[in-house]
Amino acid sequence: MEAKKITSMDELEQALHIRRKVFVEEQGVPLEDEYDEFDKLDGKCDHILVYYNGEPVGTGRVRSVEGYGKLERICILQEYRKFGLGKVIIAKLEELAADRKDIKVKLHGQTHAEGFYQKLGYETSSDVFMEDGIPHVLMTKSI
Repeated sequence: MEAKKITSMDELEQALHIRRKVFVEEQGVPLEDEYDEFDKLDGKCDHILVYYNGEPVGTGRVRSVEGYGKLERICILQEYRKFGLGKVIIAKLEELAADRKDIKVKLHGQTHAEGFYQKLGYETSSDVFMEDGIPHVLMTKSI
């Protein structure tokens, strides 16, 4: 298991493919809502891939927003969710946020994953809200 900052268009395409499989095909997020202006390698956002046995199986990204590192688009292909890769993704994104000089991080966590994020030190900071038809909560952490 390793997490790596994306540095090539080929790697970014792999991340976008993983997101499409998880968010669009599995969870029903509209395709036009999944991709946005931050899906580039222009320095505004850092993307990562997480590998299992050399295969890219998960992804996430972080960007600086209003004094926070905002962790986004965190996902793992369904068949790889039992190997602890979520912790690897979060640790790498927090590292990249710290590199960006962010001292706090936040994310919109799906409510079914709230306990996972709490175990990693995140605190729930909002009531439940809907995002792309999926219930979420705002979660924050100092790093």
